[in-house]
This record gives sequence, structure tokens and C-alpha cells, in this order.
Amino acid sequence: MENLYLTALIALIGSFVLVKIFIPKIIWIVNSRNLIDDPDHRSSHKISTPTMAGVAFFLTLIFAINFIGKWDTDGISMNLMAALTLMFAIGLKDDLVVSTPRAKIGGELLAISLVLFSSSLQFTSLDGFFGIQSIPSLVSYALIILMILFIVNSYNMIDGIDGLASIIGIVIFGVYGSIYFLMGLNFYFLLCMCLIGIQLAYLYYNLSSTKKIFMGDTGSLVMGFCIGFLSLKFLSIDTSILTELSFIPENKFYIIAAIFYIPLFDTLRVIGVRLINKKSPFFPDNNHIHHILIGSGLKHRQASLFLGFLNLLLAGVFIILSLKLNNFQMLLVFILSFILLLGLFHQLKSNIKSTNTFRYLVRAIHMMF
Repeated sequence: MENLYLTALIALIGSFVLVKIFIPKIIWIVNSRNLIDDPDHRSSHKISTPTMAGVAFFLTLIFAINFIGKWDTDGISMNLMAALTLMFAIGLKDDLVVSTPRAKIGGELLAISLVLFSSSLQFTSLDGFFGIQSIPSLVSYALIILMILFIVNSYNMIDGIDGLASIIGIVIFGVYGSIYFLMGLNFYFLLCMCLIGIQLAYLYYNLSSTKKIFMGDTGSLVMGFCIGFLSLKFLSIDTSILTELSFIPENKFYIIAAIFYIPLFDTLRVIGVRLINKKSPFFPDNNHIHHILIGSGLKHRQASLFLGFLNLLLAGVFIILSLKLNNFQMLLVFILSFILLLGLFHQLKSNIKSTNTFRYLVRAIHMMF
């Protein structure tokens, strides 16, 4: 497969088809073994639903990575497949018997270690981020671990309503795929195409009223790890490649934050609310922004499409700004955007339906989505 465009098309369509083939089999097995997800007091669903669509994600990814392996000039394919296998095992255990947070974090650390020491994914400079240039290897490893752990668990946390995790995933993989295509990093571009195909096929079932299935932790942990892996690659890209495309190297962290904006905002907001209420950051509740949108009268599909569109819009705006502003100016922009969104969701959470702003916002979302 020497032709990149043909390979990309096959990767996209092939991943889509494989997931479409696997998921009905998984639904049958889950139903026959009574492994369905029963709704509880936190659930946005009213009926029991099959879960573990992530099994289809994992199987398809293993096929896909082998298919695009010829384009892997970094020699990272085997490490990635090993890490994904471990993440899949962690998610499968959690879907079947529920794991403790400590056990999940421990497994995730092992998975991260499988890609952490790859020479193609290492960096020892922050390229002027807040004036910092070179950093010790141990500091670099610590930053990588914290970043991937945060991304994996943030993505896991937004998987609360139909379509949201998959739509956000499609946006993230679409943006990363575009960046890697422009940079000529073909293996990572093709991986993004595979991931988009997987999420598009899953979205069909997740939004279905008769064939619904959830991705479960088997899916959210695998997809979250892929996002973390792609983010790590972006951090390790040579400065000269970034400058050729007008990227300012010191803004790499802001670009990652922009691409992952909605899960990032939701996680930081939820943790803040829990700490203010003197509860553990890991305490489960209904304070996520998707819960707020559903409570305001939106349907699952509308809330998911709105948040996906918002993530895409903000990612585009912040990436464009990052080409012009320094890192201190970008910090100010991010703080202002967080404050504005906090105010918006506080108003929605308070159910101030008598205000014109609230009514116009909800009506606009209904009309758009």
C-alpha cells in the first residue's frame, strides 16, 4: 500500500466495517450472558443496555495497526498494541466486576510505561513554555504520565450520554489527523483515520433506539489512551517541523488543551465543584456539563452535538490564536474562556428559565441540532 490516500480510505472504511460486523455479535453475547448495564440514580438512561462495545474497538485497532504498520517509521506499533492490550484488559475487568481507582491507575501506569521510553516519543525541552527550555528526563517522564492519566480519565468521565464520547472523539481525531497529515507524519494520520472509522460505526449503534450499546470502560479507556498517545507524539515533534507550519513551539501544551477542550473543562469544573462541596475528586455525581444540558431540556443527541461542535469551534479558534500569541497571552485567553463557560453552565445549572438568555440559548441549540 504505497498510496497514502488509498491507504487512508481503506483504513477509514475498513475500521468502520469491522466495528459494524463486531458490535452485533457483542450485543448478542452481552445479552445472552446478562452483562447489560442497569441504570442507577446517576444514569441518564431508563432501560438496561448492553455495554462493552470497546471489545470491537480493540479488535479493530489491532487489525488496523497491523495494516498501517508499513508507515510506522518510528517503530512504535508493537509498543502501542501492547499498551492498548493492557488498557483493554483494565477496562474489561472494570466492566465485568468493577475495579478500584487504585487498581485502574496502577494498570494505566503500566500501559503508559510501554510507550514512555520510546525514543520517538521523548522530549527534554518545553521550547520556551513560560520561559523554560531544557528539563531533566525525570521531569519529562512525570509530565507525560500526568498528561496521559488526565486525558484517559477525563475522556472516561465524559462518557455519560448517548453520542458524546464518540462525537468528541471524532472531533479530536479529526483535528489531530489534519495536523499529522500536514506534517507528513503518515502513520499517526492513518491511525487517526482508523479511529474516526471506529467512532463513526459505534455512533450508529450508540444513537440507535433498537440496537443501542455503550462503549463501556473497555472503549473509553482504549480511546482515551489513543488520544493521550497522539498528544504525546505532538509534544515530541521536532521544533523545526512545527515552525515550518507556523506553529509557535512554546504553545504546544495550549494546542493539546484546545483539541481536548471540552473534556478538560468538564473535568476541572467537576473536580472544583466536588472540592468546594468537601467531597473527594473521585466521588461520582451528576455535575458534569452533559448532565446540566440534559437537565435543561435538551435530548442526548442535541447535547452531544452541541458539545462536539463547541469543542471543534474552540479548538479551531485557539489553534489559530496560538499561531499569533505567546504563551502568557494564551494563558489569559484560556482563563477568560473558562470563566465565560463556568458562568454559562452555572446559569444552566441554576435553571434560570425565566431569563431571555437561557430561553434563547436552549431554543438555538434545539434549532441547530
